[in-house]
Amino acid sequence: MKIGVLTGGGDCPGLNAVIRAIGRKGIVQYGDEIIGIKNGWAGLMKLNYIILERKALSGILHLGGTILGSSRTNPEKEEGGYTLIIENFKKLGLDALIVIGGNDTLGVAQKLHEMGIPIVGVPKTIDNDICATDMTFGFDTAVSVATEAIDRLHSTAESHHRCMVVEVMGRHAGWIATYSGIAGGADFILIPEEQYTLDDIITVLQRRIEKGKSFSIIVAAEGAKLKETGIIAQSKEMDDFGNVRLGGIGDGLARAIEKRTGIESRAVVLGHVQRGGTPTAFDRVLGTKYGVAAIELVHEGKFGMMTSLQGTKIKPVPILDGVKESKIVDKETYEVAKTFFE
Repeated sequence: MKIGVLTGGGDCPGLNAVIRAIGRKGIVQYGDEIIGIKNGWAGLMKLNYIILERKALSGILHLGGTILGSSRTNPEKEEGGYTLIIENFKKLGLDALIVIGGNDTLGVAQKLHEMGIPIVGVPKTIDNDICATDMTFGFDTAVSVATEAIDRLHSTAESHHRCMVVEVMGRHAGWIATYSGIAGGADFILIPEEQYTLDDIITVLQRRIEKGKSFSIIVAAEGAKLKETGIIAQSKEMDDFGNVRLGGIGDGLARAIEKRTGIESRAVVLGHVQRGGTPTAFDRVLGTKYGVAAIELVHEGKFGMMTSLQGTKIKPVPILDGVKESKIVDKETYEVAKTFFE
């Protein structure tokens, strides 16, 4: 078979593990020809592609990013975008397309599946907010990076008697903030799913001072909001999928805390550091399992499906189930985190 593969949306540790597994499994076991579409949906609209031979797949398992490049291009925003994709799919002589992406990219994949294109999805996002799968690859790496940063900030916060506010990624769901906050021993965690007032946070900080604690660590997801301020956006401009660029809650919160309490406060924004670099062993293995499973779904003719992690098993689920809504942090997990807000 002639199979196309593309990566869309934000880059993510483990993408190359998926690409490598798709190529190796497809070429060696099935004799497939693997076509790498460059730069997401933009590449398919512009016929920008490469042939992924075994040599191109060698030595990429440990690399961050994606050898295919990525973009946030939305075919729906391009004139005749979907028509062009379908035409180019046929021009390339593809038998199937494997799409590796998050909610936006897989949302496009679902629409193309409904238009008759044979598609298999692989869920990808460091935010871990795709439904119908226990975990997405890239999340473990992002949490590990954030946790290490929090660990490092503990020493400088304690030395200077400061409150450190660590801003991490998480637009609609606070999984990174919750997991890294728990793992890093944060004293307060702000996520989009829960709203607090500035008074709530200051009460916790003051209790710590009364107990002789001269420093505090707060972790805040970029999409979190205080009841007084709402979501903070860096820009009102939106990408092709209607997402504004978030950021600023860390700095705003640090300034507000210092003004109200006199506690010297600093903000640290981890930003794209969470996306880059070497994927963890867990993400390499999960990405590899997803890639192998995706090729098998293609050869089984199970289109309109995506790979998912259910417990310890990789199972197919409808792409539609994965993108119908964002998977948010459950109450039980956040209650664990709240145990340490004291």
